[in-house]
Amino acid sequence: MNLTTLPLTPNYVRYSLMLFSIFVLNGLHAQVALRPFPQHSRYTAGTIRPNHLNQQQLDKQVTTFYDQWKRRYIKPGCDKDQFYVWFEKPGKECVSEGQGYGMVITALMAGYDKQAKTVYDGLYNYYKAHPAKASPYLMAWAQLKNCKNHDKDAATDGDMDIAYSLLLADKQWGSKGHINYLQEAKNAMAAIMRYEINPKTYSVLLSDGSDGDSEDYYDMRASDFMPANFKAFEGASKTGKWQKAIDNNYRLFSYMQKTYSPDAGLVPDFIRGINAQARPAQANYMESKYDSYYNYNACRVPWRIATDYLLYGDKRAKAFVTPINRWIRQTTDGNPDNISAGYTLEGNDIKGRYFEALSFIAPFVVSATVDQSNQQWLNKVWDYLIAFKLKDYDYYDNTIKMLDMIIVSGNYWKVE
Repeated sequence: MNLTTLPLTPNYVRYSLMLFSIFVLNGLHAQVALRPFPQHSRYTAGTIRPNHLNQQQLDKQVTTFYDQWKRRYIKPGCDKDQFYVWFEKPGKECVSEGQGYGMVITALMAGYDKQAKTVYDGLYNYYKAHPAKASPYLMAWAQLKNCKNHDKDAATDGDMDIAYSLLLADKQWGSKGHINYLQEAKNAMAAIMRYEINPKTYSVLLSDGSDGDSEDYYDMRASDFMPANFKAFEGASKTGKWQKAIDNNYRLFSYMQKTYSPDAGLVPDFIRGINAQARPAQANYMESKYDSYYNYNACRVPWRIATDYLLYGDKRAKAFVTPINRWIRQTTDGNPDNISAGYTLEGNDIKGRYFEALSFIAPFVVSATVDQSNQQWLNKVWDYLIAFKLKDYDYYDNTIKMLDMIIVSGNYWKVE
């Protein structure tokens, strides 16, 4: 057991002993990964990876950053056998979004990380210990110091990644151990469909608190459309409902792109009025004066949509990210250093070119992989992303970077 990758925190000794004891009690066999990293997945024909580096170099960059990411962000919970992903901002120690990211990352890095199952199960235990009020299969969106909930509302994106991670865990370790990952995934998917998907438009609700009488019942956060996740959910549930969500949201995104951002191809952080005439939300609708722009929520969209093309070859995904790829190459003059952290839907930067964030850069790396015409740009923007140090950015930027590095290196895989 390699303890050199354990988080270097004030709780290091307690963490180490706890992890070791769990590892021994679970037994070596339970830790065996059925799809160990690296996977070198076969993505859709015609898609690309950085070609100025060989596969072993790409894998090494992923594992090096993973060791750093894990050391900084995986923390022991307040109760035994629990771990959480550290949110890193005052007042909150964990958010469900980060818990979902961490559970996906850990399941994918199993094999390289010999402790992955133990850590994953600890992340799962923390999620189960913090249920939302609507369902025990959804997670309360934020936890404060001492692991107390901020409130008991859920956040849709976190729940979706947690559910997806459980499908990954089932394929990685099987579901015959003390956690039935597959059944837990099905329970989570059913709760998401009931409480977080609009049954009339099949758009994604902002949270489990939206209902037919809510002002935001026909509104959504653009980055909550995760077609690759939805396809895995449909494959596991076979209800037809997830397919409706995929089709309806692709139509919505195509409309938003062509109507409001025909040149840049962008979508706003928040979309309103989906049942009537969909439109960008107004300023300060939910989070900031940039709610109608391509900002810190929508920046994830190119990653989410492009991943669908990589795994499933959905032509709608490639059609959506192609204008974005063309625009970002043009607006930056082919120089990744010119990527800004925020744009209007017309494609104008809103904060200045010297204000950058990995949460914007990394998804453009993923979207570049859909076509060979982006090869030179992909190589440059990959190197640019890798060069940033973990200490230079926070949980959000570093965790999106971690996920997107796994995808672009060819080590993401389809749940089937």
